[in-house]
Amino acid sequence: MDKTEKETSLSTEPLPFKRHVKIDDIGDGEKSLIEANAAERQAIAAMLDLVALDRLGFACRLRRHGGGRIGLKGTLQATAIQACVLSLEPVECRLEVPVEAEFWPLAMIEQLEARAEDPNAHPLRDWPEPIVDGKIDLGSLIYETFATALDPYPKREGASLAWQESETSDAGRDAAKGPFAKLALLKRD
Repeated sequence: MDKTEKETSLSTEPLPFKRHVKIDDIGDGEKSLIEANAAERQAIAAMLDLVALDRLGFACRLRRHGGGRIGLKGTLQATAIQACVLSLEPVECRLEVPVEAEFWPLAMIEQLEARAEDPNAHPLRDWPEPIVDGKIDLGSLIYETFATALDPYPKREGASLAWQESETSDAGRDAAKGPFAKLALLKRD
């Protein structure tokens, strides 16, 4: 396999949720409400190995800042069904996640990257999202926020991995408790 074939096979799948907004169309303090449609929810559920994604919505307010930057404050709301890591039974997940982000022109981000290597530079709390070709992509921000907010190990209430000895086993009832109990049974025979 040559280099281009490797790069192609390792390339990531494009996100199924895109919402590009032209920065020239953004009014200061403008409110936006974004809802994923059924096909987008189904594609996201498949990518994240969810049983179902019943709702994915995002309400936000966009504000203009100096230097062509855009600030965003919003709330992601979602209702999903995950599979329990122990029993594989469905586990409902309701999310309401506050989101704050800044979108900066690429030139400002490149300057920030150059300063980031300076040990005396003041660190940012969150790295800004890029403004590309005069647009911001709210879809990838929503997807990434949702994916990272999901419980990586969903567990249904009452599900456990507790080991239980079989009641029908005579040796199990007579065996001593502890890590070497099974070995003691073998020694008796």
